[in-house]
Amino acid sequence: MLFENKANTIRAMLAARHETLAVAESVTAGYVQAILSSAEEATFFFQGGITTYNLGQKCKHLNIDPIEAELNNCVSAKVALQMSIGVQKLFMSDYGIAITGYAAPLPEKGIHNIYAFVAATYKGEVLTLEKISSSATAAPAVQMDYAEQVLRILEACLERS
Repeated sequence: MLFENKANTIRAMLAARHETLAVAESVTAGYVQAILSSAEEATFFFQGGITTYNLGQKCKHLNIDPIEAELNNCVSAKVALQMSIGVQKLFMSDYGIAITGYAAPLPEKGIHNIYAFVAATYKGEVLTLEKISSSATAAPAVQMDYAEQVLRILEACLERS
């Protein structure tokens, strides 16, 4: 119910402006898209989204810089920003929001603490670029926590703009 309320709040804010949103996800695996699509009359504000898990798909569909992505395992502020701008263009939306990160430690890659980067853009302009973390320990709980944080970040951006 909490997510549904957040989705409807975002819908109301975007509908009042006659503007639209698209989402690019990696670490949250589509949770943000699922929540937004549950809003009443979602088709009036939610253009759609894409979940890309690997470098090739991020580059192909979202126009991510492959060198930056390779250097950072596709997890950096720059990649998140490129994902947000890329999804905005791909879906011809006013707003784009993107998340990329880790839902579980990867000791073999030197990742011991989980984190993600979230970027929100409006017509190609950066609204926010944030690093977030989660206190959850199981990957699905981390993904849901990140999704909730993405929605909060989006709502705050909409309130400011």
